[in-house]
Amino acid sequence: MILIELSLPLYNFKEYTSAQLNHFFPDKQIVRFQEVGNSLFDLALDRTEYCFSTIALESYRKNGTTFINHLHSDQYAVFLWFLSNTVWKESGNTALANKIFYINKALHGFSCMYDTNLPNIFLLFHTVGTVLGKAEYSDFLVVGQGSTVGAQNGIYPKLGKGVSLLPYSSIVGNCIIGDRVSVGIGASVYEKNIESGMVVYKEMDGSIRCKFKQRCWAQQHFFIDI
Repeated sequence: MILIELSLPLYNFKEYTSAQLNHFFPDKQIVRFQEVGNSLFDLALDRTEYCFSTIALESYRKNGTTFINHLHSDQYAVFLWFLSNTVWKESGNTALANKIFYINKALHGFSCMYDTNLPNIFLLFHTVGTVLGKAEYSDFLVVGQGSTVGAQNGIYPKLGKGVSLLPYSSIVGNCIIGDRVSVGIGASVYEKNIESGMVVYKEMDGSIRCKFKQRCWAQQHFFIDI
């Protein structure tokens, strides 16, 4: 059951996304999410509603109800990721999942494959240049533009609950990142474990430092205590 309030009527929202995919990929494999009995779109909206219901930002609510605006690029990017992942998990239609991944990358500069295990609750800011690889993620993830989570020698990081990557930061390789860790602007964590509650920041000389902070950066963006 869809509880989220939409910027378009549900049928038109489905038609809008279908039209985008059919326009970008005129390969005669027509996408019709608006067809009766196609529940994948509805399930993706349910997952988006659950995610957005925890977010404290004003633009994610309308008249007291969780809201998604197809013209709010951060919101639409999250929805498209949920849609690609839902299509892949529920139908195994990798061609359609790839199209949705591709259009998300083209529209928003957001690179995260449909088979990545993103958490149920996460927040994107600005998205452009963001690359999220197949790491282990936890809820209340916050990611700013230009951030990267990637592998070294095939090994990906493990991220705890409430981890934030501020713009142009990165976490790469064999790292265990604790809960409520904030990686500051331009800072990089490379094959290094970080304890819970720490802020990782970049000094003027380029060196990377850590310090403990009682309240993590992610907390200000969610209603729920992390």
